[in-house]
Amino acid sequence: MDRQRQAHHGTERREEGAGPPRHVRVAIVGSGFGGLGAAVRLRQEGITDFVVLERGDAVGGTWRDNTYPGAACDVPSHLYSYSFAPNPDWRRAYSRQPDIRAYTERVTDVFGIRPHLRLRHEVHRLTWDGAALLWRIETTGADFTADVVVSATGPLSDPVVPDVPGIDGFPGEVFHSSRWNHGTELSGRRVAVVGTGASAAQIVPRVQPAAAALTVFQRTPPWVLPKLDRPITAAERLLHRHIPLTAAARRGALWAVREFQVRAFTRGTGEMGAAQAIARAHLARQVKDPALRAALTPSYRMGCKRVLLSNDYYPALASPNTTVVASGLVEVRGSTLVADDGTTTEADVIVFATGFRPTSLPVAERVVGAGGTTLAESWDRGMRSLRGTAVDGFPNFLTIIGPNTGLGNSSMILMIEAQLDYLADFMRQLRILGGRTALAARPEAVASWGDFVGRRLEHSVWNTGNCRSWYLDRFGRNTTLWPGTTGEFRRLLREVDLGEYEIIRAAPAPASAADPGRSVSAAEPSTAEPSTAEPAPEAAA
Repeated sequence: MDRQRQAHHGTERREEGAGPPRHVRVAIVGSGFGGLGAAVRLRQEGITDFVVLERGDAVGGTWRDNTYPGAACDVPSHLYSYSFAPNPDWRRAYSRQPDIRAYTERVTDVFGIRPHLRLRHEVHRLTWDGAALLWRIETTGADFTADVVVSATGPLSDPVVPDVPGIDGFPGEVFHSSRWNHGTELSGRRVAVVGTGASAAQIVPRVQPAAAALTVFQRTPPWVLPKLDRPITAAERLLHRHIPLTAAARRGALWAVREFQVRAFTRGTGEMGAAQAIARAHLARQVKDPALRAALTPSYRMGCKRVLLSNDYYPALASPNTTVVASGLVEVRGSTLVADDGTTTEADVIVFATGFRPTSLPVAERVVGAGGTTLAESWDRGMRSLRGTAVDGFPNFLTIIGPNTGLGNSSMILMIEAQLDYLADFMRQLRILGGRTALAARPEAVASWGDFVGRRLEHSVWNTGNCRSWYLDRFGRNTTLWPGTTGEFRRLLREVDLGEYEIIRAAPAPASAADPGRSVSAAEPSTAEPSTAEPAPEAAA
């Protein structure tokens, strides 16, 4: 598959001798919604000594990378934006990729983030220096040191491409949906789409009309609900622009409905009955062939896997030039594709709509914490963190959209903003403590938070819905989703509890060893008592 991987991310190291690393107060890795939000929040806190390290050539994260036909959001536009940067000019109820990317560019300019950006600076290594109490950062553009690192690479940044036997011998084009090859002509071609997740549901209806033949490889059918999308009228946009309270009310109503829906995912076994009935009626209305309808009917409870929203996915699958193979792709023999059930089909182009690695983040292999342990090694038995944000063994290192911060029904921007509150207070605590100081999450605090979240997940549809989803890691643990409301999460991350951290201070260097040009110190942990409290049980839903 190497021949098909596009080189829109730089991988060359900077030239040697480019000078000493620049020191900054904070280094943010990634410029998607998490990274840009962190940058804005730092500026709001009066912190301007920071950089945003971005491997690509523009901001936007997943909304920069995913340019496939039909790319759009499945969260309503007025909820899929920062609360501090409302956009009265959304053109559709559910925005499409170009509009969302344009929004991220606008936020970058309006909030003065552009001077902090370091584009084409892919991070190769983040190493904690316990003696100097700082992070050493190697990138493709320049090297840095930083007191605090905010990792905002996101779980949807590195695609998963299955290692299918024979794929290297396929004579046609092969690419992942998030690395769409716009130079490939699909009109009149035999196209195979592997996967039936959210991206596939948007790609298939756009590819089907032009393709001579379309084959969709489906391991597991998704639940699909109608998408209540429509253009937002000029009158509505004018109203939102001149009376901002109307846009705020619209956002509030969208938020409240989704907060109420959370219990359907987290409690009991019959909460999804009404939604399943709507989905079945949607399928019956759009697919008349009984055999195809049976193949497209899920056998697991709705919500166990991601619920899709689409009005045109089923009609595209029911079209005469489309074939649904109810099995996965297991082998390629020249231009012949072989499914697990023995079905064979011919193809000229293969599109892998096979998702990402949310339970095994590739950036973790590049982060080296205290004692020389990488984040990937620390997470070898499953991802874990304190409040989805701090990791034991990695002082002054915070993650945006970390373990168990994902959602099944609402906007991730709400979760990001909760973590931005936590980041702001983290920086305030460091300032109050003074000097060269680091905060290291206590292992017992991380374990307590993990137990708290784990108990809440036990009876959720994600854990008990009779499916295998990307929410679960290789041990069957749900390390991806948050089992509560976004309001609850924000309350739990309103401020940093220093009892959950070890306070590490730099010991003064001996006078004889003082060097005016360097700060040489040894780290000394404080004797602060650890917190043994359950993570804010009073805030539980």
